[in-house]
Amino acid sequence: MMQQKSESDNIQLDLQRDGRQFHVLVGLTGSVAALKAPLLVTQLLEIPGVDVRVVTTDHATHFYDINEVPVRVYTDKDEWEMWTNRSDPVLHIELRRWADLLVIAPLDANTLGKIASGICDNLLTCVVRAWDTSRPLLFCPAMNTAMWQHPITAQQVATLKSFGYIEIPCIAKKLVCGDEGKGAMAEVSTIVENVKQYSPETSPKTSD
Repeated sequence: MMQQKSESDNIQLDLQRDGRQFHVLVGLTGSVAALKAPLLVTQLLEIPGVDVRVVTTDHATHFYDINEVPVRVYTDKDEWEMWTNRSDPVLHIELRRWADLLVIAPLDANTLGKIASGICDNLLTCVVRAWDTSRPLLFCPAMNTAMWQHPITAQQVATLKSFGYIEIPCIAKKLVCGDEGKGAMAEVSTIVENVKQYSPETSPKTSD
């Protein structure tokens, strides 16, 4: 009976694990680069054998329309509404169990600081805090150039890398705010190519 309940819960959460697929969880935070979320998810779904879910912060939803994302998007509200009784599944743990890879794109300055400090005050940061570090976690910083150049940023990025997380570096370009310089999120194509490195069907094959 307990196993049947677990399977039923996973169906409700839309987090059934399929051993034939590589499960990619996309984290979105409150950077204007979150407007690329629909494109990013669409291109990730084009990778053979990949299934995708999205975890978003509330601030990230200011920059994109959830209805334009072609997979299920989980929010802080879902975390609390899905748990009403002691035996109910905990969403951030179920997401952690489901995902083979987590890519946070974009990772804004605020969430970068939270993760570096171990703060877990929303669904996404709770997933990160509970993350299985034997599985890849990729992060894509995105912020204003002045914020990127602040000394604390390099320290926080280094802290995440010391956890074993993989940085997909930001790039220099003219930002939405009008400033020019480093701080823009990596191109969607670059992020997708990095994810491909870990997908069993598309990762580089090594010869004996």
